[in-house]
Amino acid sequence: MKQQRQAGFLMAKIRQVGERVFFRRLKESGVEINPAQGRIMFALWQKDGVSIQELVRKTQLGKSTLTSMLDRLEAMGFVRRQRCEEDRRQILIYRTEKDRATERQYVQLSTRMTEIWYEGFTEAEADQFETYLQRILDNLTEYERGIESGGRHE
Repeated sequence: MKQQRQAGFLMAKIRQVGERVFFRRLKESGVEINPAQGRIMFALWQKDGVSIQELVRKTQLGKSTLTSMLDRLEAMGFVRRQRCEEDRRQILIYRTEKDRATERQYVQLSTRMTEIWYEGFTEAEADQFETYLQRILDNLTEYERGIESGGRHE
């Protein structure tokens, strides 16, 4: 009998526990954003002034989910929306000074969470693990594209 794989179940549990621990650490440190909002901010820390479409791609959040999260981040003073000068139909998302003050603290806590994640791993094990995770993400992304384009799915 073939062993039942538990990757999805384990990843979901890891995400839940990891977010609870990270959220607690953020709250204790006085950081106002949560881990989900941090994913958006992290993308903006890499490149400021991006479109919602680009943020959807970078965060892999749905457009409606991302839009509501951006509404909240804007109300909290972490981002601002501005029309693109070249294409007035497009709205770009920019960081604020409040976000710049939070970034350092958030990154420090995130770095500590990464250390907790990889406790007891060698560099080679961590590299291999991330390679496997990327392959799983690629598999799921490709499958999702097939569904969206009306392709086959079981």
